[in-house]
Amino acid sequence: MNKVILMGRLTRTPEMRQTQSGATMANFSIAVNRRFQKDQTDFINCVAWRQNAEFICRWFEKGNMIAVIGSLQQRKYTDNEGKERTVYEVVVDEAYFTSSKAEAAETGYNHSESGFNGPSASNDFGADTPPFDQGGFGVIEDTDDDLPF
Repeated sequence: MNKVILMGRLTRTPEMRQTQSGATMANFSIAVNRRFQKDQTDFINCVAWRQNAEFICRWFEKGNMIAVIGSLQQRKYTDNEGKERTVYEVVVDEAYFTSSKAEAAETGYNHSESGFNGPSASNDFGADTPPFDQGGFGVIEDTDDDLPF
């Protein structure tokens, strides 16, 4: 089974592009603190496609907390100097807001007025309405507790 679940902060604002075939994609990276080692951070490259890419680019920017669920992918390519390179990245299947209500208020998004638990990229809503999680997951509160479980 190839499943990755990450929660961290975006290191840069996601960039949306279109492939030659017209598919929408977004590249971004997440800074993830190692569990029980707060002074060590991993920077994980991620790629999202189609509706997930559009959702992430519309609602997230540098510094926002995000949770993603996806799979690890290895990709090889040849760089401009002719050297073969290998890249590991997470292909995002789901993305969720993970900020606290206070952080959301600072950015202008009010969870209590929406009538929903929290936005996610897993539903089909209109272009002007943010997609919301209907699966009961809601907003994951970010705490700095050092709990071992």
